[in-house]
Amino acid sequence: MARILADLPDEDIKWLDALAAEQGKSRAQLLRDAVAAYRPKAAADWIARGAGYWTDRTDISDGVEYQQAMREDRMERN
Repeated sequence: MARILADLPDEDIKWLDALAAEQGKSRAQLLRDAVAAYRPKAAADWIARGAGYWTDRTDISDGVEYQQAMREDRMERN
C-alpha cells in the first residue's frame, strides 16, 4: 500500500477526527473508505446489485409499452 500526503483544511481534519472517533475507525481508514466509494467500479457494482429490483412489481407497466402508447396518442392527435 502506498502512502500519500494531502493538505486538508483544519476544519476538515477536525470533522474527520470526530467521525473517526464516532465510527471507531482511523482517519486513514475513513479516507480509504471514501476513495473506494468514489471509484466508478463501486458505482457500477451498486447498479448491478439493483438491476431487476422492480421486476416483480405489478403496479408498474412495461416502459416500452408506455412509450408506444404515448406515441400512438400523439399520432392520433395529428
